[in-house]
Amino acid sequence: MQNRGDNLIHGHDEISDLKQEIENFKREKERVRLIVGQIGGMPAFNTHLFNIVFVIFIGLCLAASLRTTGTLRLIAVELAIVAISTKLIYLIHNQNRVNHFQLWILSSIEWRLNEISESVNSIKKIVVKSPC
Repeated sequence: MQNRGDNLIHGHDEISDLKQEIENFKREKERVRLIVGQIGGMPAFNTHLFNIVFVIFIGLCLAASLRTTGTLRLIAVELAIVAISTKLIYLIHNQNRVNHFQLWILSSIEWRLNEISESVNSIKKIVVKSPC
C-alpha cells in the first residue's frame, strides 16, 4: 500500500517537472524569437519604407540621367551607383550578422546535445550496474 502512494507522489512530481520544463521551453522560445527578430527576422515597417524610398531614388536618378546631358547626367548616374553600392554593403553586413547568429545557435545546440549525451551515458551506466 505504501508503494502505491509513493508511486502516485512520484508521478505527481514527474508531471510538475514536465510542466516546468514546458514553461522553460516556451520562455526560451520567445526569447530566441525576439533575438532573431532584432538580428534579421521579418523586415520592419521602416525597412519597407526605406526600400520604397530607395527604389524611387534610384528610378529618379536614372530618369534624370536619361533626360539630361553633360555633367548632370554623370552626377545622376554616379549617385545611383553609390546608392546601390551602399545598399549592397549594408545587405552583406546584415547577412554576416545573421550567419554569425546561426553559427552561435548551432554551436550552443551542439554543446547542449553533448551534455545530454553525457547524461544519457551516465544514466545508462547506472542502469547497467543496478540489479534488476
